[in-house]
Parts: sequence; structure tokens; C-alpha cells
Amino acid sequence: MQTSQPAHKDLLYKEQTSLALENFQISGLPMPSTFIHALALLKACAAKANAEHAGLDSEIAIDIQRAAMEVAEGQHDNAFMVDVFQTGSGTSTNMNANEVIATLAGHKLGRPVHPNDHVNMGQSSNDVIPSAIHVSATIAISQELVPALQSLMSAIDAKSLVYRDTVKTGRTHLMDAMPITLGQELSGWSKQIQQTISRLVEVLPRISTLALGGTAVGTGINTHPDFAAAACQNLSQLTGLRFVPADNYFAAISSQDTAVEVSGHLNTLAVSLMKICNDLRWMNSGPLTGLGEISLQKLQAGSSIMPGKVNPVIPEAVAMVCAQVMGYHQSITIAGQSGNFQLNTMLPLIGYNLLSSLTLLTNGINALTHKAIVTMQANSQKMAKSLSMNPILVTALNNRVGYEKGALIAKAAYEQERPVVDVAAEMTDIPLDELRDLLDPKSMT
Repeated sequence: MQTSQPAHKDLLYKEQTSLALENFQISGLPMPSTFIHALALLKACAAKANAEHAGLDSEIAIDIQRAAMEVAEGQHDNAFMVDVFQTGSGTSTNMNANEVIATLAGHKLGRPVHPNDHVNMGQSSNDVIPSAIHVSATIAISQELVPALQSLMSAIDAKSLVYRDTVKTGRTHLMDAMPITLGQELSGWSKQIQQTISRLVEVLPRISTLALGGTAVGTGINTHPDFAAAACQNLSQLTGLRFVPADNYFAAISSQDTAVEVSGHLNTLAVSLMKICNDLRWMNSGPLTGLGEISLQKLQAGSSIMPGKVNPVIPEAVAMVCAQVMGYHQSITIAGQSGNFQLNTMLPLIGYNLLSSLTLLTNGINALTHKAIVTMQANSQKMAKSLSMNPILVTALNNRVGYEKGALIAKAAYEQERPVVDVAAEMTDIPLDELRDLLDPKSMT
């Protein structure tokens, strides 16, 4: 739990931040540093735009930009400790940024820089905080999550190619089904990841559209007409990503539909990763009494009492990440409904949960890629042995002997624990060589 720290001359923040620290002693969780850095980028770009179009003193603007970039680079993260659970507009975090940047700029300039009149010029928490959510999410998706997903997909594709001819028992309802190659199974995972990448790329034009310039309620009061376009252009040049002003500020400020949409894609990704992780856990199960189809890298001891036990720790960790992201999405969904009239009043919660999901997924995916997928090995002999005893292979004989006769053959093979081809040779008049061709697992894939 955080404790209040009264503002004094040695602190970068001032009165409004101190009041927030006193008032919101709730969780001890500050806004993510990635959010603060994005907010600082906005302040730097706003100062430049205001100097160009709104008459902000050029010297003050330059030092605001310098100070804001120090914050954006993470040099002053310890000055941003306002709790996530604060006023719903995020005003306290905005004022925290205004005060810190004003103090830093004033030190450089040698004369006072005002947090509201100068740093916050042409802005409101109501348009800046939604914009910071969009900017931080755009950066995280473009520069971190999508590259991590691309690496995961490449690793899966590489394994799929290696095991393209490795035949195994397919499973439906967790029960033995028709044969499939391990490469085909992995290709399904790859497609899931590819679809997520497509969804995220498709949503980027919306999440990179900013409320900046709408000020308090969407009318743009106290903002120069060219401010938003100039600030977005500055931001695009600074980040190498494309940002544009919203074409309807009333929607951009009063709703968080795009953040909810992005969270929905992250929730879908969590569902996909949970499926992949659980498949890995099942396939790795054993080593004696489980499926034992693959071997995951042995990373650490799996038990404090059972010597030699090794667990699939990375898939388990990533599965927990997925569960957390699903929970974050539920909170974001509820928070997205809180756009009462002209302002959503759960902005800090949306920003915190969205960025936490992005960070958790990125880190989890990197671990899954390099400590599970890249290092996994197929136990081909065990899969081939199990497959040869799979009574479901008799499905390939349906067109020759019919469903009912096939069921009898499958039952007999299962009860006698014998290969299907041997039982079928005894129960049908199909020549053995033809049976071997018909019941060849590879031909069924």
C-alpha cells in the first residue's frame, strides 16, 4: 500500500499529485510505465504543436519537449505513483505528468513553467488519457506483441515442417480418432496465431486514432484548430507509427469501444494459447503412463518431494497468463460500458488492464516460443506403436465391409490388443497386402 508524500521543493510532482497520493491509497498499483511513457510522448508533441500554432513560448515549448522525452525514456518512473483506482478520467495521472514535466522544464529553463497553462495547453484529461491508452497500445501491439507472435508462428511452422511425415493418433473428445501427422496438428496452431496477427493488424488504424484535440467534451474548446493534426504528425514522426486525430471526438471521448475491441482480440489470443498450452501438456504427459508423444525441455525440478519429476512449467505459466488476460477482458468490458454521456469514467482501469494484457501475452509468448516450441522433440517410435494398435484405423475399411462389420473388427482388435490389420485379415476376405495399403496410417492423413 502506498503512503502519502507531501510535495516539497525536492519532488518533481507538486500539490495535485500529492493530493492524489493521499486520496487514492487503494491498491498500491500505479499506471504501467508504458502508459506513462506514451502520455509523455503526447505532452512533447503537444508542446511542439502549440508552439507552431497556438502561441506557446518557443523556449518553454523546447524545454517541455526535452523534459517530456526524459519521462518517455523512463528516467523518472519513480515520480509516477498515483493509484490506478483514482478519478475515472485519469485526471490525477494527467496532472502528475503535467507537474513533473513542468518542474523538469522549469529547472532547465531557469524560470517557472506552469503545469496547466503550458504543459497541458490545449488539452484536457478527457482527451489526453484516452489518447495515451491508444498510443501505448499501438506501440505495444506494433513493436512487441505482433513481433512475438510472428516469432512463435515461425517456430511452430519450422517444427511442422520437421514433423510433416510423423504420423500419430488423432483425438476427438480426448479419445482415439483417425491418424494425423504431427506437422498437420502444428499447422492448426500456426493458423490460430496467424489469424490473431491479422486481427491485430486490422485494428491498428482504429487504435491509432486519437481523441487528442477534443478537449473536455468533444467540442475542442480552448484548442487551436490545427493543434490535433500537428500533434499527431509530430507523434508519427517521433514513433515511426501513423497516428491521426479522431473524425468524431464525441465518440472518441465518451466511449472506449476500440479498446474493448483490442481487448477482445487479446482475449481470443488467450483462448488460442490456452488450447496450444493444454495440447502441449497432454502430449508431453507421462513419461510412462501418459501420452508421451513429445518431450519438452527439462527446465527445473518439478517436485520438492518426488526426485526426478519434471513438469511442463512453461505451458502451465502461459496458461495462467491466459486466465489473467481473460479476467482483464471481463473488467475492460464492464469498464467500456461506463461512457456516461460525454466521458468514460473508468479510463485508468481500461488502460491498466489493456497494457497489462499486452505485456503478459508478449512475455508469455516469448517464453513459449523459446522454451517450449523451439526445444520440443517428438517421440516418433512411441507414437507409431500406439497408432498401430488404434482400432479406429478400421474406419478406412467402411467402404469395403460396412460400418457394422468395421465395428466388430475394431472391438475385437481392442479386446485382443492386436493390430487392426491382423484382426481384419482374419475377419474379412480382403487380401493382406491390400489390407496393409488400406490401413496404412500415413495414407489416411
